Amino acid sequence: MPDHTSPSDDTAIDLALIARWTVGDQRAASALVERHVGPLARFIRSLGAHLAPEELVQDTFVKAFGSLDTYRGESSLRAWLFTIARRLVLDQRRATKRDRLHVAIEDVPELVSADDVLDGVVADESAGRVRAAVARLSPTQREVFTLRVIEGLSYREIATVASTTEGAARVHYHNAMRAVKEFLDA
Repeated sequence: MPDHTSPSDDTAIDLALIARWTVGDQRAASALVERHVGPLARFIRSLGAHLAPEELVQDTFVKAFGSLDTYRGESSLRAWLFTIARRLVLDQRRATKRDRLHVAIEDVPELVSADDVLDGVVADESAGRVRAAVARLSPTQREVFTLRVIEGLSYREIATVASTTEGAARVHYHNAMRAVKEFLDA
């Protein structure tokens, strides 16, 4: 579920933690990891990295902490981490020569509250249908959908992470939403 603090608040918090870490405060590094590990793990899984996603998360933080001096704050730290993670996933994919992307979106938000057993069954069925609809999307649509709906990134941040334009990110998101809606209406 996306964090509901404003992007500028998130950036300010991250920049303050980075500043503390660069002067030796190890707790700041832990706080940065804690703030971003969940969304980063979800994003990596959404890209189909089911072989050791925890290692990719760890590798992302190692790479990020090793190059924090290059982070300029032009995009959110989360978007920058997603960009690093995406490159690591693509590198892993090339290394293992995998042709197909198998994605299971496990973190789709609950659609119906479960006040009683029947509501719980309906909620499970609805979430399963949404997961099935998302799994049918193209890899690019699935990536953009995940970044927008689950991680709450702006189109500008999605464009940065996915190495595309903001307009293309909007088109992919629109097409993904249309495809999901058509699947759910069928």
